[in-house]
Amino acid sequence: MRWYAANARDLPWRRADCSPWGVFVSEIMAQQTPLARVEPRWQEWMQRWPTPTDLAAAAPGDAVRAWGRLGYPRRALRLHAAAVAMVRDHDGQVPRDEAALLALPGVGSYTAAAVVAFAFGRRTTVVDTNVRRVLVRALRAEAQAAATLSAGERALAESAVPDDHAASAVWNVAVMELGALVCTARMPRCDACPVAHRCAWLAAGRPAYDGPARRGQVYEGTDRQVRGRILALLRATSRPLPREALERCAPAQQTVDRCLDGLVADGLVEPLGAARFRLPH
Repeated sequence: MRWYAANARDLPWRRADCSPWGVFVSEIMAQQTPLARVEPRWQEWMQRWPTPTDLAAAAPGDAVRAWGRLGYPRRALRLHAAAVAMVRDHDGQVPRDEAALLALPGVGSYTAAAVVAFAFGRRTTVVDTNVRRVLVRALRAEAQAAATLSAGERALAESAVPDDHAASAVWNVAVMELGALVCTARMPRCDACPVAHRCAWLAAGRPAYDGPARRGQVYEGTDRQVRGRILALLRATSRPLPREALERCAPAQQTVDRCLDGLVADGLVEPLGAARFRLPH
């Protein structure tokens, strides 16, 4: 925690004047997305929609358009739906209770815990990939966490969190930051680690990972790439586009059709008559 006080990145959603809604938006945006890409988009969203009520009053398509190239654009729809639920069920406020947060669209156990900790300063256990890696190395002498969160890892994380509410909130973000900046997956900077003298993995000679092989994600040539191209074209205009205008998004027409069907099913694209498409209104 002393290391974090001196080395934490200055991110706007970590500042004392950030609203719970600002924290909530940052957590949705940061899912599977580097924070360097999140910050400028977060700034734009908070200027345009500074409260859940502001976003709920906008069209879902506006949220998809403003999402830009953050990736996984269904998060934009879920964020909009969460704002609508906050207005409907919580007087336009971000709920303080973890169970109520979990009931919101697009909110899982990590996001609910992160909002409780970072927006409201309450004791809970925030577990992401970085936290898991730090804890299994420091406390279990393992190079990497398992592919999915296990009950044992959850119990390990819960046992490490301080009892005090304020201290626990700082602890959660400090361990996360340590994993992001120092205890990284591929090239950990053990010489800069504040807990190197207590790290079981370092004491064991940094044994290599010996678990199942991990597959990297492929993007080039995938349906995800084609979906992104279709959404980029629709974001660039306020007019509906005909099917023919979307054909250049993929070399095969059946790929475009398949991706359009998926986007329509996900609520990201609205089909109109005469084979035209637009973002949802």
